Amino acid sequence: MLKPKYEWQLADKKYTALQVSQLAQACQVSEITAEVLLSRGYDTPEKVEVFLTADPKMIHDPFLLHDMKKAVDRIQQAIVANEKIVVYGDYDADGVTSTTIMFETLNELGANVDYFVPDRFKDGYGPNMAEYQQFIENGVTLLVTVDNGVAGNEPIDYAVAHGMDVIVTDHHELPEKLPNATAIVHPRYPGSEYPFNDLSGVGVAFKVASALLDEVPEEFLDLVAIGTIGDLVSLTDENRFLVTNGLKLLSEGQRVGLNALLKVSGLENQKINEQDIGFTIAPRLNAVGRIGNAGEAVELLTTFDEEKADLIAKHIDSVNDQRKQLVEDIYAEAIFQAQNTDNSNRKTLVITGTDWHQGVLGIVASRLVEATGKPTIVLSGNHSDSDLKGSGRSVAALNLFEALNAKREIYENFGGHHMAVGLTIKKENIPQLRDLFEAAAVEVNLDEHQALPLKIDGVVKADQVSVTAIQDLSKLGPFGTDNPIPEFEIKFDQIADAKQIGANQDHLKFQMAGKSQKIDAIAFKQGAMLPYLQVQPGDVKVVGTLELNTWRNQTKPQVMVKDLCVDAVPVIDQRTTHLNKQMFDRQTTYVFFHKKTYEKVQHYLNPAAQVAILSGESTLETVLAGDLTLVDCPDSLTRFANWLANQKPDAMTVYFYQRNNAYLDGMPTRQQSAKVFKFFANHPVVDLKKQLPDVVAHLHMEQNLLVFLIQVFFELGFVKIDNGRVSLVPNPKPQKLSVAPTYQLRQQQIKTQEKLLYSKSAALTAWIQARLTDNNKGVAE
Repeated sequence: MLKPKYEWQLADKKYTALQVSQLAQACQVSEITAEVLLSRGYDTPEKVEVFLTADPKMIHDPFLLHDMKKAVDRIQQAIVANEKIVVYGDYDADGVTSTTIMFETLNELGANVDYFVPDRFKDGYGPNMAEYQQFIENGVTLLVTVDNGVAGNEPIDYAVAHGMDVIVTDHHELPEKLPNATAIVHPRYPGSEYPFNDLSGVGVAFKVASALLDEVPEEFLDLVAIGTIGDLVSLTDENRFLVTNGLKLLSEGQRVGLNALLKVSGLENQKINEQDIGFTIAPRLNAVGRIGNAGEAVELLTTFDEEKADLIAKHIDSVNDQRKQLVEDIYAEAIFQAQNTDNSNRKTLVITGTDWHQGVLGIVASRLVEATGKPTIVLSGNHSDSDLKGSGRSVAALNLFEALNAKREIYENFGGHHMAVGLTIKKENIPQLRDLFEAAAVEVNLDEHQALPLKIDGVVKADQVSVTAIQDLSKLGPFGTDNPIPEFEIKFDQIADAKQIGANQDHLKFQMAGKSQKIDAIAFKQGAMLPYLQVQPGDVKVVGTLELNTWRNQTKPQVMVKDLCVDAVPVIDQRTTHLNKQMFDRQTTYVFFHKKTYEKVQHYLNPAAQVAILSGESTLETVLAGDLTLVDCPDSLTRFANWLANQKPDAMTVYFYQRNNAYLDGMPTRQQSAKVFKFFANHPVVDLKKQLPDVVAHLHMEQNLLVFLIQVFFELGFVKIDNGRVSLVPNPKPQKLSVAPTYQLRQQQIKTQEKLLYSKSAALTAWIQARLTDNNKGVAE
């Protein structure tokens, strides 16, 4: 079977069909939407109304945030005194939107203000001592951090000691010792009365702006939506209201720089949703900070010059393309390293490279975790560097920060949390890092093969999916952290019209047919699954999200596939008479029934390729699992059937290459056998190295058949063979040809090849699948 990528977890039904129907009627939504609401605890019309209504009352009083009054008083004092103020930001989407809001607010109030966004590579994350010193030398007397600062004790202490006040606005984890700042505005400050603790950095900046302006500055909500979604904070409570209204503002296009960015991103004049931010807008803003200077992103967001905005947006878009190519190039090297023998046997991965761009190593690490299921650290440096820098990503079962923090002394720099870390380490300490990392995984009994959980909100039939139902579901958005987009298992009767799409044919498109309609489905990066759907169209299961697709003014339902599986073992028929290099570049175990075939194609195989050579008597004892590719054709159908019954494949591809075709050549007739024997009786010595073509022509017989009979005669003692010279043995013992091992082997090969090489594809697939589940060992028919 083709196993699902995730562990499907269907929501517990703590409600009845009657409750679904009643809630759907009371709230005037589809039963699909009502079922999702019930599964998420919204079990009364009153609760549903509160959840679905974007009520301004959800906005909390900014002065409930710790030190807000102190911050506002100090900023107002600086504005009145015309002090130099700097807004100190961060280089991700949350940081640049925070910087923009704080800068524009202070500018609107008449402040003498500038902004600074640190360079990821020169300045690092958060307060930087050298930059703080420069601000002081330039006469800055007030610095306001956004989306950073709570861990900046040393630079902030230095600033205070040298006459510069610092106001920290942040949302990151609070350290044990807090900085000596004039004010610390933070939603999770100990003892804080603020009712919602999951604001993003831009959310905190927005609250400071609200307090300074003495109103809710709705013109900033587009920026709040981008930073909040980009930083993956909870989309509940206040954030839900901010993002909902921010999406509306984004769609109205009131900010020049964002309009230019939407245009180059292909989103111009469209209704913007949270997925557009998460997959299109935020990644572009992040890209500038990853491989350039994020100050350019703030410049884009703050400009009123359309021509300038267009130029910056185009450059940011090109930087994003560069970022994607860097990720692809580095990932290709990294995954190759991850699959070597040493790493294949480990529960964790420490991948190192030379001259890899450090701004994208976190993305590469995330992709490796997704591909392998293993917590991963990716590091890089130059040949001349003594240090390597990089990022790590983890899985839920392993707290990455705690695992690596156990030996803090081996790092030059280190920080992070449960799922992600950043670090700098000397090259000579890499072995210690690998041992520490692996030991932590062993201690928690980490199973890299354990699939990640996927919560499924419900099961729907293809015939239930409609435009109206999907429009109802969209009312539950914006979707994100703590309010995930609903996932459904789709029930259907048959897969239809499955095909690969995309420039590289790496995506999959198909239809799920119910009794009354067919629903289109798209599975990104799943193009390789096409053969499995084609050979087992009735055994496919699909989980995905329901969306609308508009094409040529026609709107239809569409399923975006999250995961799929095939209940039966897919058998993919790729039988061939010729082997080439392209047939050996898959992630599979290549199975050879003849060592000679392996030797013939060995140069095609990657050194790390999984190979099983099953020639000899140990064939039946070899049990294989995962994706298997049977390269050549076995000799015995009975032994092959018995071997299949012991296997545990997820999928099986068959090439069944056969160099000598016994089935087509057939067995020699009695007359042919007698003719060959008589020839050797009349020719005492025949040198086959020189005379074989002449003998073949003389006897009017296929060469393969002649060679076969000579081998049979040799095994029976009728002839001798010495260095290619064949001579008749005087008065040989009479024996039947059928007792010769080569004769018996050919009989088996004919039977095997008839079944495996010349049966129709459907019949072959059914026969192999039956053998894979066959408990009656030895049944080959």
